[in-house]
Amino acid sequence: MEYIFHIVIMLNIYIMLVLSANLTIGMANLLTMCQAAFYGIGAYIGTFFLMQFHIPLVAIIAIVSLVTGLFSFIVSYASVKLKGDYFVLATMGFQLIVYTILYNWTSVTRGPYGIPGIPGIRILGIWELSGVYAYLALSIVLAVVVVLLFDNLHDSPYGRELRAIKADELMLQSMGRNTVAAKAWAFFISAAVAGVAGVIYASYVSYIDPTSFTLNESIFIISALFIGGIGNIKGPIFGALFVVLLPELLRFVGLPDATAANLRQIIYGLALILVVYFRPQGLFGKTVLK
Repeated sequence: MEYIFHIVIMLNIYIMLVLSANLTIGMANLLTMCQAAFYGIGAYIGTFFLMQFHIPLVAIIAIVSLVTGLFSFIVSYASVKLKGDYFVLATMGFQLIVYTILYNWTSVTRGPYGIPGIPGIRILGIWELSGVYAYLALSIVLAVVVVLLFDNLHDSPYGRELRAIKADELMLQSMGRNTVAAKAWAFFISAAVAGVAGVIYASYVSYIDPTSFTLNESIFIISALFIGGIGNIKGPIFGALFVVLLPELLRFVGLPDATAANLRQIIYGLALILVVYFRPQGLFGKTVLK
């Protein structure tokens, strides 16, 4: 039973990550390749405060959201100067820079050795969460909050503004709208949610190292988004279900671990090809990335 609960916890974390990516990619039409960078920044910033100050849940979420969101302005500034493929390359560069810092700044991050013994998050600064059951409840609550947040955001005036930027940014600017600020806030919210997912992951597994926050992880998150579909709430949730449950289902086939890992990559690639060819908006998406 604990194994199933562990899968649900990881599923909730990826629901948060894929939904956060959908805000910039699916609604604002900004293809970013650095979601894992924000995920990692949140994990390491949260780990520092958890180990040094033992602060409570609400405070750690607020701190991680703010700090990770501030890092997002580096990327949102690039979105003003660069367009199309150049912007994608810039976000990829940011992802590689963050990973390189996490890997080489050994005096702070311990580099490839990672940080073990991360304490559990404290509720009201008194009860420290531990065990799969506590994190199951916490991850479910946070995932539901994030789903409701993005659902309301999707139908809000700000959500309509982001979709208008995707449709015709120049027209929106001619109407006096500040599209630069709208995209900057999209990056801020997206990064903040990814950062919260990072600190929940770090506290749950009680160990982090840079290999969990690579470019491959960003591609993994984007793959989940494209398979599920962009521009709505159902698509990212289904995409997270697909990428989290697939490797677990392969465990029951009886294949060796090395074979199962390679087969998983083949299935991911095949799924992306089929979705792009037959349904470019994703299985549950409404719009196509332009």
